[in-house]
Amino acid sequence: MRARPQPVRVLVFDACHVGVIMRAVLFVEATMMTGAMYGAADVIDWLLRVSVLTGAALPATLAWLMVACSLKSQLERLVAPAQAAFGIGLGAVAGVYGCGLLRMTGMTASPPWLASACTGAMLSALLVAALFLRAKGRTPAATAARLSELQARIRPHFLFNTLNSAIVLVRQDPARAETLLEDLSDLFRHALVDQGESVTLSQEVALARRYLGIEQVRFGERLRVEWSLDPHAGDAKVPPLLLQPLVENAVMHGVEPSASGAQVRISTQRRGSLVVIKVTNTVPSGQGKRGQGVAQNNVRDRLRLLHDVQGQFQTALVDGVYQVRIEVPA
Repeated sequence: MRARPQPVRVLVFDACHVGVIMRAVLFVEATMMTGAMYGAADVIDWLLRVSVLTGAALPATLAWLMVACSLKSQLERLVAPAQAAFGIGLGAVAGVYGCGLLRMTGMTASPPWLASACTGAMLSALLVAALFLRAKGRTPAATAARLSELQARIRPHFLFNTLNSAIVLVRQDPARAETLLEDLSDLFRHALVDQGESVTLSQEVALARRYLGIEQVRFGERLRVEWSLDPHAGDAKVPPLLLQPLVENAVMHGVEPSASGAQVRISTQRRGSLVVIKVTNTVPSGQGKRGQGVAQNNVRDRLRLLHDVQGQFQTALVDGVYQVRIEVPA
């Protein structure tokens, strides 16, 4: 008898995330501003109502976030429906807490306890639904990314060129041919193995080195690689297969079209609470847009899923040098 597959546990309440905190506060504040319009005589009256509601809703929202964040490790052990029920119940308690603040300050003589609890539960339900949809999107996005990168790596011309290079090296330099085939094997193994939601930047650097080592055999002096790595940046968390597609693009659009080759530079640097990653390459004169940007869009989407607003992805072409700049939390 086959064992019944266990349900996938998705952490809905990642309330420790800066992006989640910002969205929750803005969402609740927008709701309060809209609700204050009902019954407001003029703009001044509306502003007064907004200030009163904010004085109650903002502390309640922050309390909801702090409790959800502090109980993160316990909540991730629960199935999604139980997490949602907890969040909605916590929202009702937060609504009562906000109403209690109004009562303590004397803003209302007859506190609307039930209405406040229902409002808190409703707002929490909407926020929980949004967080659940975002968390649920991680798994299919990561799976699609691995498949996409795997298909890119087994492109016939890349595979055949690598094998042809190995065949040539077998007689000339057997040790180097063995290293080349080991690097190729590592690339395939990395694409096939489930890496999880994130890996360290140092792991991604190691994978990019293997890829560039393979291409170095093919292009020789046409591929000029420069590394500038900060040892304090290696522990930063990044999505799997973040760096390799970017250096592959640099080779494809910088080295391949140019008879003289190109300079490819990879740098990492820790700046306070951020780690900055740069991949740059010189571009042949007259070359326009770099393909359709499929690989870059893939990287950008997975970076947003992992780090939300804390992850930044920018590209620029200035004076014949194309640069990809990424920022992630340290």
